[in-house]
Amino acid sequence: MIEPVYIIGIDLGTTNSVVAYTAIADSPDDPENPEKPDRISILEIPQFVGAGVMETRQVLPSFIYIPSPHETSDHAFSLPWDTENHMIVGEYARDRGAEVPHRMIASAKSWLCHTMIDRNKDVLPWGRPDDVPGFSPVAASAMILGHIRNAWNFRMAGDDPALNMENQEIFLTVPASFDAVARELTVRAAEMAGLAHITLLEEPQAAFYSWIASSGDPWRKKVRKGDLVLVCDIGGGTADFSLIRVSEDNGELALERIAVGDHLLVGGDNMDLALAYDVSRKMADAGTRLDPWQMRGLIQNCRMAKEAILSHPDTSEYPVTILGRGSSLIGGTLKTSLTSDGIKNVIMDGFFPFCAFDAQPKKDSRIGLKEAGLFYESDPAVTRHLARFLNRQVIEKDAGGRIPTAVLFNGGVMKAASLRDRIIRAMGSWHPDGSKTGIREIATHDTDLAVARGAAYYGLARRGSGIRIRGGLGKSYYIGVAASMPAVPGMPAPVKALCVAPFGMEEGTDANIRDKEFVLVVGEPVRFDFLGSSVRKTDAIGHIVEDWQGDIEEITTIETSLDGEPGSIIRVTIEIRVTEIGTIELWCVSADDDKHWKLEFNVREQAG
Repeated sequence: MIEPVYIIGIDLGTTNSVVAYTAIADSPDDPENPEKPDRISILEIPQFVGAGVMETRQVLPSFIYIPSPHETSDHAFSLPWDTENHMIVGEYARDRGAEVPHRMIASAKSWLCHTMIDRNKDVLPWGRPDDVPGFSPVAASAMILGHIRNAWNFRMAGDDPALNMENQEIFLTVPASFDAVARELTVRAAEMAGLAHITLLEEPQAAFYSWIASSGDPWRKKVRKGDLVLVCDIGGGTADFSLIRVSEDNGELALERIAVGDHLLVGGDNMDLALAYDVSRKMADAGTRLDPWQMRGLIQNCRMAKEAILSHPDTSEYPVTILGRGSSLIGGTLKTSLTSDGIKNVIMDGFFPFCAFDAQPKKDSRIGLKEAGLFYESDPAVTRHLARFLNRQVIEKDAGGRIPTAVLFNGGVMKAASLRDRIIRAMGSWHPDGSKTGIREIATHDTDLAVARGAAYYGLARRGSGIRIRGGLGKSYYIGVAASMPAVPGMPAPVKALCVAPFGMEEGTDANIRDKEFVLVVGEPVRFDFLGSSVRKTDAIGHIVEDWQGDIEEITTIETSLDGEPGSIIRVTIEIRVTEIGTIELWCVSADDDKHWKLEFNVREQAG
């Protein structure tokens, strides 16, 4: 086996992907001396930024464009590592895909946790015509990772296979809200891309590690014992919340991740769309209606305007130009503008409104039919989602004990100081005294790059050259067990939830349920309901929950046929292992002869 030369952190983002790395030989030997941020570098990734124009960028947009045959006939998109390339990943894929959306794959990462589809089937681009080839969410994620791997090998390895990415120590980040199935699929995508040995890390933890790396040892002076730190990560497509508690262990500050939120599909993309609709509505009132093609261009303009005005508060207005359509415009252009006040009103009021601490996200009125697709949040108000997340935590009896004392922001949206301040003021209003006193922002920088940097730092921490955050599983996991009871006409046997992996169970650990026996059917197809809960944090391994609706949710179904005489009934106990990459292995062990059956994730989704 080739010894790794580098530690590599990969942020496989919903909207953008980033790669950070550090040479293992340069790692400090003193665990109390965290890695300096300038020792962790960012890979410049070659990608097409225009038709036939290749440049390097620190950020690889997580978009895939499937060009038509005439677009690739002259090898205009030949890559240094693939002269016959027929798929485009990166900046041009995002921009060209905005013009031809039925040929673009976006948000592949979010499709990985979509439980209503078979994520191994070729369903993307969603709603594509028959002449556009399809790809599964796993295959799409593998294409992005494959581009990253090839870019690394081209720029960093050259002719030395020892420096190839697949031979390095790789840490790949996933949302803290990803369940065990989505993590397993992420690992499968990495394997398809030629990265067989990876370790998964939760993104909010990576963001916190990045802050530790950039702070050096003085990080201990910026947080204190008893702090409850919210990691608020809002990117282009998703919002993610985690809580980290600062405690004391043998006189030293210790960090523990104690809660994670749900996977929320709301972010900067929603804001761009809201701004575009606001502009188009005003133009329609003035007599100018935009067609779908023009709307796509307007959305891109609104994204640039949003970033410019929120990043530069002194900018009062941003011009917007829309290409004209139709003979009445004689090929001309439409001009309008976005003002600072207009942008802030749309975003502040729509996405970050003040609300009560007990507020709940609003739900759409129930409509009998909806388009299939990603489960976008019906309520775009991030503050209401945050209130719900904090309200569900059982930390102290009073509401104040559930409100963070410090906030670490991450994600492209959180570059804007006005939005960060709005979130802090909203949480401050939830305090009994109605002020933000005591809630402080933990200063950070380069939020676009932080998750990848933090993943690389985590690799150093695992080698004893940095600070570790105690984490473990972000949910409690259960298997459905049919109750033993007399048959009742028209009533199936109730299903109880057996806890097989509690919240906080550490990666690389084993456990077993030997004080209870169960009955296993072998030799014919059987199914197991795999369940999870982000709120039940005290259930121990082996605990059975009879009335679990509401607190525990269905994740997926494990379907398999276990070896044995068809229809045989075996008395078994259960063994559990949480792997180093954060996935779960379940084994049924015969109570008679110690024979083992492993329950594999086939990712066969339950019906809607």
